[in-house]
Amino acid sequence: MQLFRRKPIAELITEEGHPNSLKRELGAGDLIMLAIGAVIGAGIFSSIGTAAAGEILPNGVVVRYGAGPALVISFLLLGAVCGLAALCYAELASMIPQAGSAYAYSYATLGELVAWIIGWDLILEYAVGNVAVAVAWSGYFNSLLSGFGIHLPGYLTHGYRAVLKSSDPEVQALMQSAPRFLGMPFLVNLPAFFIVAAVTWLLMLGVRESARANNIMVVIKLLVLLLFVIVGSMHVNMDNFTPFAPNGWRGIHQGAAIVFFAYIGFDAISTAAEETKDPQRNLPIGILGGLAICTAIYVIVGLVATGLVPYQQLKGADPLAQALDVAGLKTAGWIVSAGAVVSLTAVLLVFQYGQPRIFYAMARDGLLPRWAAKVSGKARVPYVTTLLTGAAVATGALFADENEIYDLTNIGTLSAFAIVCIGVLVLRITDPDRPRPFRVPFVWPVTLIGAGACIYVMYGLPGHAWERFAIWLAIGLAIYFLYGIRHSTLQHGERGAPVPPPLDPPH
Repeated sequence: MQLFRRKPIAELITEEGHPNSLKRELGAGDLIMLAIGAVIGAGIFSSIGTAAAGEILPNGVVVRYGAGPALVISFLLLGAVCGLAALCYAELASMIPQAGSAYAYSYATLGELVAWIIGWDLILEYAVGNVAVAVAWSGYFNSLLSGFGIHLPGYLTHGYRAVLKSSDPEVQALMQSAPRFLGMPFLVNLPAFFIVAAVTWLLMLGVRESARANNIMVVIKLLVLLLFVIVGSMHVNMDNFTPFAPNGWRGIHQGAAIVFFAYIGFDAISTAAEETKDPQRNLPIGILGGLAICTAIYVIVGLVATGLVPYQQLKGADPLAQALDVAGLKTAGWIVSAGAVVSLTAVLLVFQYGQPRIFYAMARDGLLPRWAAKVSGKARVPYVTTLLTGAAVATGALFADENEIYDLTNIGTLSAFAIVCIGVLVLRITDPDRPRPFRVPFVWPVTLIGAGACIYVMYGLPGHAWERFAIWLAIGLAIYFLYGIRHSTLQHGERGAPVPPPLDPPH
């Protein structure tokens, strides 16, 4: 039973002035911009193409069926599912305004073992997911360069796994034409590597500086999407909406399962809880307000994209720019590519912001090595985990295939969302009198339907995603039983166990 010991909420709330606490700098407006920065990115600029057109391997095997123009129904379905999860996040975030997101919430409601599993899942959401965002960024960056007549060698812009899984004959040809290293084709995605390195450097400057950069990029991405909607709507061909759902509900369901990547960023707001001013008020506003705005934008952009060109032509690394190019709107396509580069940079920034704080929270509880909880003396950021996450993501981005990453990220995130929904219900039963600045309405149907809906969306993912998820969980459980349970501050009765003092990061 000690595996399910819960951490008291009072201990989860960091005391102001603690030598290793983070600095409260963010308001409700910053959180909404953080949500838009995280949510509107790789999903709308990249995975929307695969969701609409489907995915077929080079050998003709269908990995997933496309939703076609019914993609907008996929977006609405996901908006409803995430809305239920967002209500649950808002209640817990207002009660437990601590870095760690769903990890911290499950620690207080379902116990340490479940908390570890959620923390391990969140690594899939942020670190692994950021690899996919970096690869999508590279695709749009190359489209942008081509507008200036600059063409980087294919073997420097396509990772090995991306080439191996591609159904594009031109990309597949890189297996033979790329330089060889130790008998293997040298295929790396250098732009993806360098953008992760740049974002990691920016995050080291501090949360306020990162938030300012994100706010600027969010304004640019909204202007670019507005341009896409205005220009694209003038060239919509109603014939492209027929057939509306070429693969029926199966296509809508499987399309939703991959385009769910478009929504995963909204919970990144909860990782900022410990750096938010007046979190009991501002966190629910940021979570629910950001999700509502992004859902409306997705539906509008999805309608225009599938009306602009036949849905089959949306497949590619840069579907929105490609749709404009096919429609003969090359200048607008170039502008959208430029905007997508900025937009995806904002997503990288938010995801790279979130992951180190998950590690930070887990290390502070002793489940990871205590040195991972170090924060810098001036910027007050968890610089050790920021650097380690940046190095891991940049390395992964060199070789990865984004569609594989989308699936793995989505299944990990959906499992976390489902557990958060259950956690709210458990806490209502076990601790009904605790003050709740925000309360989920109709808690029984909202939490149970929310958890069930997340599991249903997971069911639409391909079999290989489940297999890799099982392997990922097995590795995580091995680490917990070999290290985490032996060093847990909760298991050993430590309260407020000391962590390394703040230090300035090495230069």
